[in-house]
Amino acid sequence: MGVVYRATDTKLNREVAVKVLPDSFAADPDRLTRFTREAQVLASLNHPNIAAIYGVEERALVLELVDGPTLAERIAAGPVPVDEALPIARQIAEALEYAHEKGIVHRDLKPANVKITPEGRVKVLDFGLAKALEADSGAAIAAGDATHSPTITLEGTRAGVILGTARYMSPEQARGDAVDKRSDVWAFGVVLYEMLTGAPLFPGETVSDTLAGVLKSKIDLSVLPPTTPLALRRLIERCLERDPKRRLRDIGDALFESEPAAAPAAPPSARASYAGWIAAALIPIATAAGWFLHRPSAPSLPSVHWSYTQEAPFGWYGLAVSRDGSRIAYYELTSNSHISVRMTDQLDARPVPGTEGGAYPVFSPDGQWIAFFTGVANYGLTPIALKKIRVSGGVPMTIAEDVPRVVATWGDDDSIVYCGKAGLERIPSAGGTPQQLTAIDTKKGENAHGRPSYLPGSRALLFAVYTVNSVDVYALDLKSGVRHLVVKDAQVGRYLPTGHIVYPRGGTLFAARFNLKTLTVTGAEVPVVQSSQGMFGAFGISDSGLLAYMNWTHRSTREPR
Repeated sequence: MGVVYRATDTKLNREVAVKVLPDSFAADPDRLTRFTREAQVLASLNHPNIAAIYGVEERALVLELVDGPTLAERIAAGPVPVDEALPIARQIAEALEYAHEKGIVHRDLKPANVKITPEGRVKVLDFGLAKALEADSGAAIAAGDATHSPTITLEGTRAGVILGTARYMSPEQARGDAVDKRSDVWAFGVVLYEMLTGAPLFPGETVSDTLAGVLKSKIDLSVLPPTTPLALRRLIERCLERDPKRRLRDIGDALFESEPAAAPAAPPSARASYAGWIAAALIPIATAAGWFLHRPSAPSLPSVHWSYTQEAPFGWYGLAVSRDGSRIAYYELTSNSHISVRMTDQLDARPVPGTEGGAYPVFSPDGQWIAFFTGVANYGLTPIALKKIRVSGGVPMTIAEDVPRVVATWGDDDSIVYCGKAGLERIPSAGGTPQQLTAIDTKKGENAHGRPSYLPGSRALLFAVYTVNSVDVYALDLKSGVRHLVVKDAQVGRYLPTGHIVYPRGGTLFAARFNLKTLTVTGAEVPVVQSSQGMFGAFGISDSGLLAYMNWTHRSTREPR
């Protein structure tokens, strides 16, 4: 893309970098004009993690001079430890997020385009220059060393589209398709992988070999260091989805997921004092239940506890665990009550901006969104609404209004089931017309259906049937509409990846074998977790079998809804 010189700006008495552009520009005034226009746009970027463009000369760029090694040089010295890699990754993500908000895509993110100053400041170089240097016609890919291959173009249906360095380009770039910010997200994932492993994700002797790997090679995350936190593994996995529609859509979400995730265990921390006390625990429930699975249990893993005091009624205001087990969301009572999210390998939680007054959170299947209810604290005075919001916060979107009861479940088909006035209703997460799933049978003494929970594949769900004298858990076949009694005297059921369902009764969480085909319990119930405070509260379970739960001594006089 040119030759770079260290130079002195004699007018402002500062050192700068001058990038002299390729000779092809001199003979193409139209291309040089377009390049100047693009460079002017890039000059509008003003961010501490983006190397600045100071000016454009006849065939050269005047750039901020950044001292220090490139990230490529750092990786060449060996794998980057997690505690060193995370600050670098976060600063790269912050630079990308800022530029994406300005409508600018890097297109050629790679370790060689990232510098680290002696003070630890990350500077992303050559932002958007791939587009600025785009030619009017494509050039064929020549075989060569993929490790140091330059920015290349692909001859094809979209001739002239700049692809980026082969090893870091996204699958859609490699195919010559249109490029958007999700290509930067892919490159970010590749860079993060390389930092942690010290090795290329897509090695190849030629550019063609490397491109073939980008398009089809298996992405093996098992080679990541054993100390890599679960949340960080999940982030890399989300960035490296080959289908852009399934990929992490906004790099800003990576800022949340890449927060320091290797904090050591510490004593429980106290919070502001109110009436009542609440505790929460994270335990590998598959291990806890292992003794009745008729097979040797996994090695015992310690529970992780944290505690805080909070005013009742709080337990029924909800707790959720993301499917990958990387984080939990729960209602937190403060002067401005909200939903907080806590990474499961950290002690501190953070509020989700935009969830003020919200309760009963539930994660989307990919863990990137939270559905929740507003108006709960003023039940009976303020209409309850079902909304959703990104885990990083923002402006919530209303899915359904005037909802009579709370607690919802989010299925693989991107639908949400919640409690309607006449029974359970299903609605697309994007909103729309709800579909009636169940009808309250008043002749049998039923007065409500609630606490739904999707079973794997979203073809059936568990839910509670409330009568005057009891609350029982049923299973509903969504195809036939037939429902089956599953457990009596239990308000909520959840399915375990071990082939069991779990349900609380009083101060104990019970488990029983469950047949997904017949939707029936096939074994005796067994106690799994005993509440240390006398009452088992809200709980959630990940696909990996991680249980998070709350318990308390104070018993609320308000009826759970």
